[in-house]
Amino acid sequence: MTQYVKIPKERIGVIIGPKGETKKFIEDKTACQLEIDSDSGKVDVTCEGDPLKEFRILEALKAIGRGFSPEKAFEILDDEMLMLEVIDLSDVANTPKELQRVKGRIIGRNGRTRELAETLINVKISVYGKTVSILGYPEQNTIIRTAIKMLLDGATHGAVYKFLEKKHQELLRSQLDSIDLY
Repeated sequence: MTQYVKIPKERIGVIIGPKGETKKFIEDKTACQLEIDSDSGKVDVTCEGDPLKEFRILEALKAIGRGFSPEKAFEILDDEMLMLEVIDLSDVANTPKELQRVKGRIIGRNGRTRELAETLINVKISVYGKTVSILGYPEQNTIIRTAIKMLLDGATHGAVYKFLEKKHQELLRSQLDSIDLY
């Protein structure tokens, strides 16, 4: 069966890679075929048999399209619990200037806010175009989505950092609790 995903045209080159290496890597790793239309940004994915594999490849391609590097996006292929979540910012930002401001709040000065969120909650975040994308496990994505919503609703960065610190401690505690000591 063939499925497709639309990728921003400026990100098609990233999927193809230098001398077609990235595309070849995906095809070799997954035994699926990619057909890329550079003009429209449409990428057809054809896999024999496993529909889950096809879905995971589509998610990895979407992640690349949303600004993640191929290396980060390919983690989706190796870990079936890893999820891509895309948040559309055009709902909260009506003008290009407003979109720039909102993206700036999420990234923070010198990338500090994004970096802190990625480090504390162990996710990857990409701010690209009119979207913010999160690559992580469902519980982690929920935390980051909440932090982003706090920023969009006007919370101070300090309040968001405090929230992330608290959630970081909770994640550590739940990981420790799940370790069987016997």
